[in-house]
Amino acid sequence: MDSKYIIGIIVAIIVIAGAYFVLAGGSNQQTIQIAGSTSVQPVAEKLAQAYMEKHPDVKINVQGGGTSVGIKSAQDGTADIGTASSKPKDNDSQGLVQTQIAKDGIVVIVNNANSVSELTVDQAKDVFSGNVTDWSKVGGSSGTVSIITREDGSGTRDGFQNIVMGGKNGTPILKTAIVQSSTEAVLQAVKGNPDAIGYISLASLNGDVKAVKINGVTPSEQTVSDDTYKIVRPFILLTKGNPTGIVKDFIDFTMSAEGQKIVKEAGAVPMTSS
Repeated sequence: MDSKYIIGIIVAIIVIAGAYFVLAGGSNQQTIQIAGSTSVQPVAEKLAQAYMEKHPDVKINVQGGGTSVGIKSAQDGTADIGTASSKPKDNDSQGLVQTQIAKDGIVVIVNNANSVSELTVDQAKDVFSGNVTDWSKVGGSSGTVSIITREDGSGTRDGFQNIVMGGKNGTPILKTAIVQSSTEAVLQAVKGNPDAIGYISLASLNGDVKAVKINGVTPSEQTVSDDTYKIVRPFILLTKGNPTGIVKDFIDFTMSAEGQKIVKEAGAVPMTSS
């Protein structure tokens, strides 16, 4: 066989293999790892998808795990960006740069079959502490209250404890409450139990459960934005030191008009108008 012909075949194979390598992402693909709050997760996923569509050479992996995971992952470098749905405590925040990307309401939810549609903050505290054990004591039909809460380390639980229960030294959530490890798990638990009550992110609220008014105010983007709804917490991106490179570019995108519009579409309340 002619040597020129053989060389031509080899060159063609190399060109085809190289093209496939580039199309598959190759070594030029950059990756951003995001981990933390399950409340922030749906918002981060939508932002990541939009960013990857604009930057096909970037792959963004978004995982949950809770706010405590977001803080630890950012601190030890296992994630480029940690996500949190409560402000890290002083001893946890050292070396971390915080970027608040949104505000979010913590919504008290009940089963759609529950006749209770409104509670005061004090009533909510009494229910979640176990001081009120029957729905008839807060205007509902007779039935034993089943409390659904989040795990220790959850930013949603942290926010709820601080705002509704009176903080670290306030009234504790009932110790025998059913503990769930994600927003979705709380939703499903309340959806499946007519006597259940829980709390979730406004961004995750859907028609499977009923949102309870607090002090006469319905949780919504408007009432969270203007602070008339009282159970509000931040959505935060955490980086170890000042972000650089594609991590900085992603955060800048998140805070841009386009990114804040995506935040709003995802159900959170943006920090800037879009």
